[in-house]
Amino acid sequence: MENGAVNQQIPVDTTSATITIKGILSLLLQNVDENDNKRLISLGMGDPTAYSCFHTTQVAQEAVVDAIQSDKFNGYAPTVGLPQTRRAIAEYLSRDLPYKLISDDVFVTSGCTQAIDVALAMLTRPGANILLPRPGFPIYELCSAFRHLEVRHFDLLQENAWEVDLDAVEALADHNTVAMVIINPGNPCGNVYSYQHLEKIAETAKKLRILVIADEVYGHLAFGDKPFVPMGVFGSTVPVLTLGSLSKRWIVPGWRLGWFVTSDPCGMFRKPKVVERIKKYFDILGGPATFIQAAVPRIIEQTEEVFFKKTIYLLKQSSDICCERINEIPCITCPNKPEGSMAVMVKLDLSLLEDITDDIEFCFKLAKEESVIFLPGTAVGLKNWLRVTFAADPNSIEEALRRTKCFYQRHARKL
Repeated sequence: MENGAVNQQIPVDTTSATITIKGILSLLLQNVDENDNKRLISLGMGDPTAYSCFHTTQVAQEAVVDAIQSDKFNGYAPTVGLPQTRRAIAEYLSRDLPYKLISDDVFVTSGCTQAIDVALAMLTRPGANILLPRPGFPIYELCSAFRHLEVRHFDLLQENAWEVDLDAVEALADHNTVAMVIINPGNPCGNVYSYQHLEKIAETAKKLRILVIADEVYGHLAFGDKPFVPMGVFGSTVPVLTLGSLSKRWIVPGWRLGWFVTSDPCGMFRKPKVVERIKKYFDILGGPATFIQAAVPRIIEQTEEVFFKKTIYLLKQSSDICCERINEIPCITCPNKPEGSMAVMVKLDLSLLEDITDDIEFCFKLAKEESVIFLPGTAVGLKNWLRVTFAADPNSIEEALRRTKCFYQRHARKL
């Protein structure tokens, strides 16, 4: 099947302002052959709960049950979040900072996605632009399009472990630039930024007089040589908006408990007019369920370190297996071994394939023929790459990549 035929059969809009990960994965699922007896294996979505080896801690479950059974949290919460929830998140994030956050710095959101929307809504003004990483997370482009916020992309340098191209950032920024976004640990690349690189990012943003939006939804999920360092460490250098959630570290993405935090010890975001604007915006939003918020203090305080260590061990194990098996398939390579998060970018060599012209066609044919789903790199801004999620059990990863190798052998270019 030629690429044109694929696009006629399954239309894929790949413009950055309209593309979504869930949208493409939904189309890929529709392309799976229902008559095939193979078990569907999806390594396309960063939801570890799909696999039985990843599950949340018992403390988290008990905290939610107790909050419900207390009969105290059936009503509306304050739009910015329950006071005890904001306080617990502030204390949790302050553990890794050289200063203390206070409750008023924290706003509770429905997952990190809503925190992204809040950040962009607060920064939008006529003529404004924002600097986004490429590859990156497409929700930023989509939210920017709805806000009429111009997007300018800077590259992440694959040859430098996906570090930010700071020269490009300086070249792109102008007097209308309001912020730059960093995602650390990285989605989709699986990279983790060093203290030194984050410091350079802060200094560059200060020079350009822009703030930094730090997407840390994968915070602390680092298993390589570099430890996770929150961008808020440099809050005295440049104002930082920290976005995060319980979703990944506690393995509860469906609970939709996130946060939007002003990591700004110099107090730019504590000015009364700024605070009032943020609060008014939250008045029109629907936050997480009140009983989920009520469970947060206990979840944060009582989760034992052994739970986090087990998650890190599983991610390291599965990422190693993933990279080893990928490198056994000639048409795909893993140039940068993941150091954190739950996904890795894999390069596709189309010259070794007979009848596949791009990453989208590769993924659609793989789904149809092998019931295996990867995310096309086009979805995250990098054509002819693939994003592979390794937050899965080792047997599923082994089987998915065994089938991918069979797929390659069928489609290999004849010499």
